[in-house]
Amino acid sequence: MSDMAETGTGARLLGLEHVGMTCSDLDRTIAFYCGLLGLKLALRKTAPNGEVIFLDTGAGMLEIGCPVADVARSRDVPPHEAGMRHVTFAFDNVDAMVARLNAVGIETIEGPRPAFFNEMLKRVAFVRDPDGIIVELIERADWR
Repeated sequence: MSDMAETGTGARLLGLEHVGMTCSDLDRTIAFYCGLLGLKLALRKTAPNGEVIFLDTGAGMLEIGCPVADVARSRDVPPHEAGMRHVTFAFDNVDAMVARLNAVGIETIEGPRPAFFNEMLKRVAFVRDPDGIIVELIERADWR
């Protein structure tokens, strides 16, 4: 970890811990992220306003809350508006993963195709999770 950024305060960045999201149905969300994509359920806990899960990616976590209230489908963030546009997972074979997802009816937005940022990535595809959140699937460049 010696190449992680020094903040100038004596505190060293250790890495990405988690990204927070919201869903409408925890069981359906777990089936997608764990059952199809391979994340691991690390924690499921009742919270004051619903339930929360932590899903381990092996390199950070997703914290996904499911409030008691009705949850509207995710809205895509327009290019001219600040916000989270997608969550990305690396696989060793994007084409095989997309074929698996398509076989169970998961919506593919784009790809698989060669990556535009080929300095970092080889192949990319974009799908939607059960709540409409954009999920990018990538194969890393060989040097990564």
